[in-house]
Amino acid sequence: MIVLFTDFGPGGPYVGQLHAVLAQQAPGTAVIDLFHDVPSHDIRAAAYLLPAYTRGSPPGTVHVCVVDPGVGGERRPVMVKADHRWYVGPDNGLFHILARRARVQECHAIRWQPAHLSASFHGRDLFVPAAAQLVRGLMPDCVPAALTPPVPDWPEDLPQVLYIDHFGNAITGLRAEGIGRNSRLRVGGANLAYARTFSEARVGQGFWYENANGLVEIAVNQARACDQLGIAVGDSVGV
Repeated sequence: MIVLFTDFGPGGPYVGQLHAVLAQQAPGTAVIDLFHDVPSHDIRAAAYLLPAYTRGSPPGTVHVCVVDPGVGGERRPVMVKADHRWYVGPDNGLFHILARRARVQECHAIRWQPAHLSASFHGRDLFVPAAAQLVRGLMPDCVPAALTPPVPDWPEDLPQVLYIDHFGNAITGLRAEGIGRNSRLRVGGANLAYARTFSEARVGQGFWYENANGLVEIAVNQARACDQLGIAVGDSVGV
């Protein structure tokens, strides 16, 4: 199985081109579109979302991860194996939190290159073909490497809104396991208590809860939290 995680957006030609290459180079492989609307160019937000939303992938899954504002520049293409799952993408911090939290991880810098490598679309020309090789049981030409850490280093959890979903809920970079259920969250001028489920809050009431991927999420029962509470991507979250 190949899982796609990008900031390419759900419309336009880019995701379709990834699928077209995979159909040619890994025919018959299941391809899952996990995220294509990660906040554009926001490597740090993507780095905290990635381990939360791929931790349930079966062992052996190959993830193609492209949030790559420095495409064509100095950053290296890498393959990271974390807890028996592969991640292919740029060495720009995207895999930093994933590797830190993994029980077992290894990293390889990709030396393989296609006959034609565009300057601006390594997702299509390099990362997807490398992933196709992995899923076929092949190892692209590579050398052991260490990931380049971000400077300054990023915290274990990020107290910030990272993503607004279809329902208007605000997903944060905080893991719920580290926050007491009696804690209140401050965001966008609101002061929110915990609820285990939506039904524990009255209609129109804001609250925070542990989402299905282990992150703190801010919601309003049967309304859009981003609109009702005035929350946007990038807002700080206080505990």
